[in-house]
Amino acid sequence: MARIKGIDIPNDKQVCISLTYIYGIGRQLAKTILKNANVEETKRVKDLDNDELARIREEVSKYTLEGDLRREVSMNIKTKMEINSYEGTRHKRGLPVRGQRTNRNARTRKGKGKTVANKKK
Repeated sequence: MARIKGIDIPNDKQVCISLTYIYGIGRQLAKTILKNANVEETKRVKDLDNDELARIREEVSKYTLEGDLRREVSMNIKTKMEINSYEGTRHKRGLPVRGQRTNRNARTRKGKGKTVANKKK
């Protein structure tokens, strides 16, 4: 397995797909990285030589990824919570942040449904 940014990327997948295992890299960014590193997208990770891997690592190091990105995102959320912005209060209450309706959905954020007594009539 090849290691990039401290993450083991799968050998049997195409390089473009394998790069998405790194937090902060999606399909588009993976394609951009491979284009800049002059590596073919459809090539498998196990078929890459050391030179190509080094070029990919060098290109990936130009972006904020993994631990730094996670830290940055959590700090942004904490800042919003401290200044009591609308998004911050939604984070505090554990409700959807981006305007979704909550009267019948949002079980992912709200958790298991709570039964209310005498609701049936």
